[in-house]
Amino acid sequence: MLPTPELVKSYIAAGLECTHLEVEGDGQHFTAVIVSPAFAGKRPIQRHQLVYAALGDRMREEIHALSMKTLTPEEFSQ
Repeated sequence: MLPTPELVKSYIAAGLECTHLEVEGDGQHFTAVIVSPAFAGKRPIQRHQLVYAALGDRMREEIHALSMKTLTPEEFSQ
């Protein structure tokens, strides 16, 4: 069974505090806009690592590709 955007969204939300979260995709390739206070003071690669940590093994097993835009709440409000 291919994961749905809603399922991927729930995976991220379960492992990372998000103030805004959008996920779109076709079951293999996903795009996400992730807004989290945990991203404050972090470089883009560090932000992506936090998302990958929230997804865990699902990135290897279920999700083929994830393109993400990671923002702090302050960046998102601008």
